[in-house]
Amino acid sequence: MATAVITGASSGIGEKIAELLAEKGYNLVLAARRADRLASFADRLAVKTEIVCADLSDAENCYALYDRVKDRDVEILVNNAGFGAFGEFSELDLERETKMINLNVAAVHILTKLFLKDFVKKNRGHILNVASAAGFMPGGPLLAAYYATKAYVLSLSRGINRELKHSGSRVRVSALCPGPVRTEFNIVAGGEFAAKGISVDKAAKAAVCGMLKGQEIIVPGGALKFGRFFAKILPDCLLLSFAYRFQKRKIDSRAENTE
Repeated sequence: MATAVITGASSGIGEKIAELLAEKGYNLVLAARRADRLASFADRLAVKTEIVCADLSDAENCYALYDRVKDRDVEILVNNAGFGAFGEFSELDLERETKMINLNVAAVHILTKLFLKDFVKKNRGHILNVASAAGFMPGGPLLAAYYATKAYVLSLSRGINRELKHSGSRVRVSALCPGPVRTEFNIVAGGEFAAKGISVDKAAKAAVCGMLKGQEIIVPGGALKFGRFFAKILPDCLLLSFAYRFQKRKIDSRAENTE
């Protein structure tokens, strides 16, 4: 049976996508930093599962992951690993932001490039890059660097997928663009989304279904599709102002709760 490689698979969307692909019979290679979480999760799966404990913000670990599995029948790559950094850009720790950019952008770019070459040779395969609805915005005050990373992932995925279509390839690259999802993201980012998130199950099911259908952009949730329509017609200055107020309320609320 074919193999699916999933990064950021120890929790949240990545973990649920792994469960869904296991149900479809795919063997799995699960990569994340937390070996204990991966091992516990792998024990519950009924398919052949290999765990890879690696920090993919280090480019060398991305190449090592590819080298480890390149000779297998890999048919799916899910680039899910990533995190956010919430707060004023001038005050955020630069080292942490750089690590985020390396994971959210460089790791996605490297792994997509390496696996895509093999998929193109075989003329089959799916790559799912987990972007965000943030990628549709002109910017994200108080999550500025995070929004920028997701805009990169969305733009890269769409560009590659169009190249594949024009070349006649059967390989597809999809970008998952959810709004807020109820995962550990808020804890890691150091803040909260101002809107109620959708469930991990809903996001993951939309992701797997859309990916296997070859959808270029996957937007789970009717409300978000509606919001994306208005984002296309509203001026950027209004969207930026709204985004700032949207997130600023959470900073104020968090400060009040800690007093």
